[in-house]
Amino acid sequence: MVRIHLSKLLGEKRMSQKQLADLTGIRPNTINEWYHEITSSLRVEHIDRICEVLGCTIDELIEVVPNKIPKTGKHLIIEEHGNRKTKKGQ
Repeated sequence: MVRIHLSKLLGEKRMSQKQLADLTGIRPNTINEWYHEITSSLRVEHIDRICEVLGCTIDELIEVVPNKIPKTGKHLIIEEHGNRKTKKGQ
């Protein structure tokens, strides 16, 4: 699982989501998704801009935590139309 520590970093800097959006040029909706950790993808350009504005490293912004239930290897199911899902009940 990927954890995004944007809310913590913004709090430490006493910066609003709007201020970050204005300084980075990233859409406010995207900043909000990062802030609430509901984004489904992370763009390298966004990581670069956010780290630059907040004066942080990627390790301070993003943390990888091992999944309790694996999502790869033998737990991966590839359906006929190409979507990937984990086995039910796991």
